[in-house]
Amino acid sequence: MLPATVGLVAGALIFASSAPVGHFRSAAGQTEYLAAYERAIAEGPEVSERLSFETEYGVVRVLRYDATDPGRAEADPLVLLPGTQSGAPMWADNIHSLQATQPVYVLDLLGQPGRSIQSRPIERHEDDARWLAQVLEQLPGDPVVMGHSLGGWIAANLAVHQPEAVSRVIVVDPVMTFGDLSLGAVARSLPASVSWFPQSWREDFASWTANDAPVEDEPIAEMIEAGMQHFALGSPAPTRFDDEQLQEIDIPMLVIMAGQSRMHDSAEAAANAERLLTHGTVVTYDGASHAITGEEPASIAEEVAAFMDN
Repeated sequence: MLPATVGLVAGALIFASSAPVGHFRSAAGQTEYLAAYERAIAEGPEVSERLSFETEYGVVRVLRYDATDPGRAEADPLVLLPGTQSGAPMWADNIHSLQATQPVYVLDLLGQPGRSIQSRPIERHEDDARWLAQVLEQLPGDPVVMGHSLGGWIAANLAVHQPEAVSRVIVVDPVMTFGDLSLGAVARSLPASVSWFPQSWREDFASWTANDAPVEDEPIAEMIEAGMQHFALGSPAPTRFDDEQLQEIDIPMLVIMAGQSRMHDSAEAAANAERLLTHGTVVTYDGASHAITGEEPASIAEEVAAFMDN
């Protein structure tokens, strides 16, 4: 999967309007999206099990990948959260290296494209934390939650509103967490958020978030495009946490920032994380774009393994 595809998953459509409950606009659109979803999964490691978890807000679909080292089978699970307008296959490039040291669970977010089915409005940020906490309660061990971009914001939101539900949190170039979106991200994401605008506009934004890397026609990109075109979001847009909320987080948090991210001022965000987090570990990959998960999967896995074993 190209880094530009990851950038599109993570960065696009932050400001897209939401419906009371997330849903596909048509059966044909859902079929198109799910076909690309399954093709993307087939290109990655074999899924160990497909799971469904009931929450107050709907059914959350999860892909489980067993640890490849039998001696790590009982390690605390790593729970991955995708970015906006995508789905679990967004993490395809990262699964193999991450499952070397622990079981990995990958969620389809409620209110976002995927196989999860939202049944109740998510009206407040506390609601986003609540449904995620209800999923974690049903997993073994002490789950560690890891999210990229919007998924990173959702992970941090859990630490703010339901810290008892998670033992550690990892955020990878999270948006609206330690800094505001850049003016460029705002200006470019708005036209890309309109489903009936030309596909080329969304592809241009994808390339821009990955610092002008080309976008290639492949299953992940097809899945994202289908999600943008055919799914009405059902969750509120993220808002930035205030300093007091971040200072009160009392669990370990690993922050991995992309030094060349165009989504925000990475240096400022990293400095804010260092200043505000009581138990924070902040790492910056100087040459990485917002598409960092696709650019640095092995290095990220090493950071995660060290953090979880510390």
